[in-house]
Amino acid sequence: MGHLKSGINRIEEPEDCDGYFSRATLACIINSEIGAVLAVMRRNVRWGVRYMSGDDELEHSLIQSLKVLRKKIFTWQHHWNTINPSEYLQPFLDVIQSDETGAPITGVALSSVYKILTLDIIDQNTVNVKEAMHVLVDAVTSCRFEVTDPASEEVVLMKILQVFLACMKSKVAVVLSNQHVCTIVNTCFRIVHQAGSKESAPTDGVDTADRKSAELDSEYELVSRQMENGSMISEYESQTISTNLALNASVGQAAVGMDENPIGIRGGKDTVPYDLRMMTEPFGVPCMVEIFHFLCSMLNVVEHVGMGPRSNTIAFDEDVPLFALGLINSAIELVGPYIHHHPRLLSLVQDELFCNLMQFGLSMSPLTLSMVCSIVLNLCHHLRTELKLQLEAFFSCVILRIVQSKYGASYHLQEVAMEALVDFCRQKSFMVEMYANFDCDITCSNVFEELANLLSKSAFPVNSPLSSMHILALDGLIAVIQGMAVRVGNGSVSPEQTPVNMEGYTPFWMVQCDNYSDPSHWVPFVRRKKYVKRRLMIGADHFNHDPKKGLEFLQGTHLLPDKLDPQSVACFFRYTAGLDKNLVGDFLGNHDEFCIQVLHEFAWTFDFQDMNLDTALRLFLETFRLPGESQKIQRVLEAFSERYYEQSPQILVNKDAALLLSYSLILLNTDLHNAQVKKKMTEEDFIRNNRRINGGNDLPRGFLSELYHSICQNEIRTIPEQGPGFLEMTPSRWIDLIQKSKKTAPFIISDSRAYLDQDMFAIMSGPTIAAISVVFDHAEHEEVYQTCIDGFLAVAKISACHHLEDVLDDLVVSLCKFTTLLNPSFLEEPVLAFGDDTKARMATEAVFKIANSYGDYIRAGWRNIFDCILRLHKLGLLPACVASDAADEPELPTDNGHGKPLKNSLSSSHMPTTTPRRSYGLMGRFSQLLSLDTEEPRIQPTEEELAAHQRSLQTIQKCHIDSIFTESKFLQAESLLQLARAIIWAAGRSQKGGSSPEDEDTAVFCLELLIAITLNNRDRIVLLWQGVYEHIANIVQSIVMPCSLVEKAVFGLLRICQRLLPYKENVADELLRSLQLVLKLDARVADAYCEQITQEVSRLVKANASHIRSQLGWRTIASLLSITARHPEASDAGFDTLLFIMSDGAHLLPTNYVLCVDASRQFAESRVGDAERSVIAVDLMAGSINCLARWASEANAAMGEEEALRMSQDIGEMWFRLVQGLRKVCLDQREGVRNHALLSLQKCLRGVDGINLPRGLWLQCFDMVIFTLLDDLLEIVQGQFHKDYRNMEGTLILAMKLLPKVFLQLLPDLSQLTTFGKLWLGILSRMEKYIKVKLRGRKSEKLQELVPELLKNILLVMKIKGVLAHKSALGGDSLWELTWLHVNSIAPSLQSEVFPNQSSEEQSESGKAGGDVVSDETGPPSTLTAPSEVPSVGEVLSVAKSEFTEPGRRRATQIWSLAAMRRLLQIEGTCLVSWKPWQDIKSRDKYPSQSSMGQKRPLLCIIVFGAIVRPKLGSASRVSTLYEGPYYWSFIVAGLKANQILGLEVEQEFLKTPGMYFSPVSSYQ
Repeated sequence: MGHLKSGINRIEEPEDCDGYFSRATLACIINSEIGAVLAVMRRNVRWGVRYMSGDDELEHSLIQSLKVLRKKIFTWQHHWNTINPSEYLQPFLDVIQSDETGAPITGVALSSVYKILTLDIIDQNTVNVKEAMHVLVDAVTSCRFEVTDPASEEVVLMKILQVFLACMKSKVAVVLSNQHVCTIVNTCFRIVHQAGSKESAPTDGVDTADRKSAELDSEYELVSRQMENGSMISEYESQTISTNLALNASVGQAAVGMDENPIGIRGGKDTVPYDLRMMTEPFGVPCMVEIFHFLCSMLNVVEHVGMGPRSNTIAFDEDVPLFALGLINSAIELVGPYIHHHPRLLSLVQDELFCNLMQFGLSMSPLTLSMVCSIVLNLCHHLRTELKLQLEAFFSCVILRIVQSKYGASYHLQEVAMEALVDFCRQKSFMVEMYANFDCDITCSNVFEELANLLSKSAFPVNSPLSSMHILALDGLIAVIQGMAVRVGNGSVSPEQTPVNMEGYTPFWMVQCDNYSDPSHWVPFVRRKKYVKRRLMIGADHFNHDPKKGLEFLQGTHLLPDKLDPQSVACFFRYTAGLDKNLVGDFLGNHDEFCIQVLHEFAWTFDFQDMNLDTALRLFLETFRLPGESQKIQRVLEAFSERYYEQSPQILVNKDAALLLSYSLILLNTDLHNAQVKKKMTEEDFIRNNRRINGGNDLPRGFLSELYHSICQNEIRTIPEQGPGFLEMTPSRWIDLIQKSKKTAPFIISDSRAYLDQDMFAIMSGPTIAAISVVFDHAEHEEVYQTCIDGFLAVAKISACHHLEDVLDDLVVSLCKFTTLLNPSFLEEPVLAFGDDTKARMATEAVFKIANSYGDYIRAGWRNIFDCILRLHKLGLLPACVASDAADEPELPTDNGHGKPLKNSLSSSHMPTTTPRRSYGLMGRFSQLLSLDTEEPRIQPTEEELAAHQRSLQTIQKCHIDSIFTESKFLQAESLLQLARAIIWAAGRSQKGGSSPEDEDTAVFCLELLIAITLNNRDRIVLLWQGVYEHIANIVQSIVMPCSLVEKAVFGLLRICQRLLPYKENVADELLRSLQLVLKLDARVADAYCEQITQEVSRLVKANASHIRSQLGWRTIASLLSITARHPEASDAGFDTLLFIMSDGAHLLPTNYVLCVDASRQFAESRVGDAERSVIAVDLMAGSINCLARWASEANAAMGEEEALRMSQDIGEMWFRLVQGLRKVCLDQREGVRNHALLSLQKCLRGVDGINLPRGLWLQCFDMVIFTLLDDLLEIVQGQFHKDYRNMEGTLILAMKLLPKVFLQLLPDLSQLTTFGKLWLGILSRMEKYIKVKLRGRKSEKLQELVPELLKNILLVMKIKGVLAHKSALGGDSLWELTWLHVNSIAPSLQSEVFPNQSSEEQSESGKAGGDVVSDETGPPSTLTAPSEVPSVGEVLSVAKSEFTEPGRRRATQIWSLAAMRRLLQIEGTCLVSWKPWQDIKSRDKYPSQSSMGQKRPLLCIIVFGAIVRPKLGSASRVSTLYEGPYYWSFIVAGLKANQILGLEVEQEFLKTPGMYFSPVSSYQ
């Protein structure tokens, strides 16, 4: 027809058109339809002859009306919409309604009507269209025809359906009334049911069809009469359901018609039918309500044919309910979102429909259950906010019962129920809403928890192979988990949950949420409710053991008030699941006043509005066990009766009547259902027993009869069900559910955010992981593998997002088991086995994907992951880059034959051929080399083996194992620490396992990874260092032979220090202290790696010298360098490092000075290198004194007095250690080194300008350095090993020259000491020894000449200084006598030369002193003419001598100007010394006057060249004052810029210095 219509549209007609067609075209179309009907009619003899009536031949009225229409259609000139459709439809409708026509004629007529409807000839503007459509519907509904054969009958029925469908789909369908739409639906149902009946049982002509229709009529009429008469079960009498289908059939005819009671005319107190006026209006909601009610009424048939879980359903014809269920499902799919806008329609769904669905859900038909579940799924999708308690009941009483095989449900039935449950789980918010609305509601069961447990348990294949049921359950579990993963993946994870704080008592049953649509309100509300529910469950457990303790526990948790009140206890009994109903009954029946109050409050928690008495009593007694004592029973029933009468007083006149009748029902129930009662109470007995109880009057007989039959058919259980499980949905419970649904809290709708996922996941994570693991273990198909892997990854994602470390660890442990990498394998080719095992490879990929993606939250699981990595390493499947660090620096070339290098034994392009045996270690490789010529031919791998290798490599490549370590810097601290501990644990296990090459290789691999992690996490080195250090220390201290492991440990440690020192100064000491492990190496190990260690230490120092500041760190470095001094291969690198540190004092610090000096001494004494290097080492030592001078200068300039003093003491100590070190080198066997060390020692002893060394330190220096050196040299000369020392004479000469030079330089200070005499005698005694020493058996001529000369020089200076004199104040006559006692033994003539008679002594004083000490000049003329000239030294001495000895001492003023004195002192290295008697200062004011100076001993001013204490001075603070002995000495040192020191301001500052007197300068002010 569609093609016909489109073809006609393409015909162009110039005439006026009506819609798609012109008038003539429409006339032709109708004419052709008339011809078709007539043609079929004429085939039959009945229609082919004429009828005779008298003399006229008349045609049949049906044929005549068709011919008349044929005449008219071509005469109509108006538009078709102005023509009444009845004029051209009525002849066809007459044929359809005629009972004389056969099926073929009726079928053609129906086709003609269908064609006219589909051509859109009729529209809303057509004249009398409403009346015409009504006539058409009535005519087709009343279709009658003779049944000739079943096939033609079915054709007619199909065409009837087509006409009705065209009516509803046409443009004019809107004019149909509610009644006509109901009629169409009713007729369509009859046709379908009739066709189904004929298919199920072969019919025999017209009689069979009529019989079937009659049977259907009688069946539905019976149901209708029963409901109208109220003869149904009393529990359902308040839910009167009308029957709306009545079919008429004439015997011998097939009829499709309606009786006088169409859809819409219904009875019952709860369902008020629409009036006739509304039913005649254009169709809308009223017809929808009627049709929906009609469909629901079709499901009520089950109540009368034994439908139920325990009934035999084999004989039940399920076609009708299935058809009804299908139509209901379609209706809900179409109008589901709009049902809640229409209260009557919604009420039908909530009560009648859902009650029937609950019953059909427990049928034994998988098809019925499947349809029921589909309807509930649609209802849940569209109307879940209106079906809260109904959904809970469906899952608890239908799905859970069937899946758990309650009441003998078949496997197929369980499978259908499981499929339905999985469909629910696939809804993104289903489980969240189940949890929020039921698990977090104290009045509801834990639907989510029960469903999750059901899925988990159902997925376990217990003692059976994996079945479709297990896979279905797994799909459901994973659907729930993946829903959570999607929500957390949206970045909408809820913030950290705050624990619920029950600070005070609040009635838990009265807490309400302010806004159920706002997550910020309902999320904390439901969490609090869940907390309360859990505490109530705990309280119930306590109550079941001891009621008193249970109540006390709830008081302690603030769920009950501190002082119990009846209402709170009653609500605890009413709303808490899991209570022992025996204990509750005993409590409620107790005669105690408080218990009685609780009982009444308990009864007041029930809603008995509009309930039958037996229904209310059943509900009441289900909550506890009725006590056995009559008094307790009476108290309980009194409370019940009072509450029931208050809410349902329709028939009963007072509460006493309710009590009596309730008591009577209990007695009746006992009588009828107690097996011990032989004679049962009859209905008449029951009615008689209850006479005159209603206020003296009788209750209606029908009312009592109904109660009797209700108790008779359904026992009141006075011992209610206890324990876990799901209660059967009885009529009374359904009534209670409907009552509760009107008062229950609103249904919470959840969006795509993870508000409650953490709470839900905590409940189901453990069973879920276990279930997925078991299925994965038993599965054999890759599709199931992938499903399980998806579930594992979803669990990992959720665990990580909610920081559930324990769950993630459990998951990792489970997954690692499936990799087969942890199993002890004895396979010859484990790599091939791994490549062939799809499950193992998929599990391996999953493990490392979790490690890379969610490593932050892995804790104990790192051990299992690392065990897998170790196994892959042993199999040679790991890439070489696994142990590299983030800096991508090349590995140190440490493979020197100990251990094997790490490399990938397989590549994607090449697989090595297999050998019969695998060899490890150095000896193994050596044996392979020896057997190369005799090696057996290798076995070439097959294509399957190559493919397996390739799959293994591809799997490992996908794992990105290296990222775990290179990206470890992004791991959280705790996870990183656990990863490091896992590596250390694995390494330690390998070390304990034995000393096989494989174990060593494993330990090396672990160590490399540990070092890589350490380097990659330099910012968190403090976190890792302790464990890393202990591990390396254990390796270093336990291994006594060179091997790859200790090599990696040592050089890894050095590498860590190299890389981290520049960045982590706070742990520099810890890092450097760790290098002391190198010092603890076994001698054999240290010797093997000494050169490489030294090179690494050198790199470390050169790169990080500025970052090493502590003495501890430098001590370690110096110790390492010192060790290398005696190692032939390492000494060069070590000395190069030392040279880097000490050259020019670049990196010398007070913290490392002594250490470096000692290391230099080690190199100087070492015979490993040449003598030149030792000389350089000595130079390094001697040159370091400049650093001491610089530090002293800086300390004086920048530090406070105390700090400067402390620094000065430290510098003195360092200097002393320096000269001690040089002293030791002076004993070297090599002449060049020895002599150079002596000269360097002399330089260090005399070059202390600027260093403030205390006198006591000088005494130590003489005792422990100079004297010891001289004694040691003598001992060498005189010892038996003197032959090892060449040319000792030169060394002795240098040493002897050193003694007087140092002594004379320090004489002014030393002479002030009380122990000066002892020191002086020590010098004399050693000079005496040296002059007597014998070299090679004879005395040295050079020493014979040198010693007296040196001694003479010393004596002259001492004489000039006044140190050595007869009756000297320093030592009296004893010093004088002892001196000459020793001198005479050395050179007897010296006394006469140095101390002749007094006159000669005075004449020679100037000359002798000037010879060696100052100058040989005797003095200038008495005056100089040019004040600006620089005077000579002799002139200065001459003037200074006569300054205070001659009357004209002021003459100096005329000779020397201040400028001249300044210019004189500009000479570099000049030292001006002044001395005067101590008593002048002590007995007078701060400064002695000029006159007093003239009366005392003269003040001698001497200019001494060459005494440089410091290279530069810039202020008066550079003046060092010493107070010791009876003489006062002042040193004023002039440096490169003496004029700055001797300026006027400085001179004034000098004069202000206590104890200072500078005559030459002050006299020129």
